[in-house]
Amino acid sequence: MKKPVKNLFRIRLVQLREEANLTQKQFAEAVKISNSTINRYETGIREPDYDTLILFADFFKVSTDYLLGRTDKK
Repeated sequence: MKKPVKNLFRIRLVQLREEANLTQKQFAEAVKISNSTINRYETGIREPDYDTLILFADFFKVSTDYLLGRTDKK
């Protein structure tokens, strides 16, 4: 089993947001989380709780394992 890479979550979050052509502000509004919190996730200062991780996975239609770096399959 592939081990998650510590900073891969933040990298994948940025990539998915940019692929969706969303600014941090637009993404924050869409998921009803403050822009500053999204920024903290993307810079690695903060990590999401389980519910938020699931929210992001559902929003981008990817698995939580993909977000966490456990798989490369979206």
